[in-house]
Amino acid sequence: MLWQRVVTALILFGAFVGTLSVQAIWPFAALTLVLIGAAGWEWSRLCGREGAIQWVIGVAAVLLGGALAQFMGVEGLGHGLFPTQVTVPHVHSIGHALVGFSVSPQIWWGALLIWVCGGAWALKFGQTSWRTLPVSLRQVMGVALLAVAWLAMAEGRGHGVNFLLSMLFLVWAADVGAYFGGRAFGRRKLAPSISPGKSWEGVWSGFATVVLVALIWIWVDQSLSVDSPSMYSHLLQGLGPIGMAVALMFLTCMSVVGDLFESLIKRQAGVKDSSQLLPGHGGVLDRIDALLPVLPIEMALMSLCHG
Repeated sequence: MLWQRVVTALILFGAFVGTLSVQAIWPFAALTLVLIGAAGWEWSRLCGREGAIQWVIGVAAVLLGGALAQFMGVEGLGHGLFPTQVTVPHVHSIGHALVGFSVSPQIWWGALLIWVCGGAWALKFGQTSWRTLPVSLRQVMGVALLAVAWLAMAEGRGHGVNFLLSMLFLVWAADVGAYFGGRAFGRRKLAPSISPGKSWEGVWSGFATVVLVALIWIWVDQSLSVDSPSMYSHLLQGLGPIGMAVALMFLTCMSVVGDLFESLIKRQAGVKDSSQLLPGHGGVLDRIDALLPVLPIEMALMSLCHG
């Protein structure tokens, strides 16, 4: 119902803005880690396991995310979920505050490799092979993908609200652009057996929207007082205009892969939504599916911009 969608959206928006409005990073990290746990609970359901094992998988995703933060030291959290004092300078141009990132880039590049290879396998063979994989392997895979995506988001928050929002808005811009572009121009189906509504024209429309958002955001970084350079400014500074365009195209494609991957899993499970945890909006996984590959890949690209 419409009122359920509105109320749920307002609650989520309020919680999101509330945790971002404080200087301490741990409230946002804790909130999103709870959501990752809920997504782990849903993942277990999509793998055909219900009851106590769902809670085990959800808790496992939370514990793995916390353990990764503990041992790798997320920017602004120190080691673990305990806040450290971080002062982020106001930035007036993209040349300022281009600093390094605390988590080792190897984990991001490992995630990139897994998503590119595993995503290609899943989209090509997943319809016949996904359910043949051992359930335990699928469960472990879900826990790892969720925990690493959360780690990337927490690391992004550690480098500033502007930087984090630019990471998230790429996926949202690609999704909105693909939706309207696909409805207006969609002719060639992208993956009709997995998600009949997606088209190649939608992908290109999504990419065009992402480029437009990037250009606007870079102008904002240069013209206004922001707490940190955006991801787009980092890409432009580190890779140049052509390199940035290639990176944005790659990220747009990977957001589609994340969306299609979850659609494939839901189709195999015979369900429309990952759950009804978010009344009127389906499940948490339905809202973050495209973020799962994009967040760690964005952080991998950041390592190219900082040597």
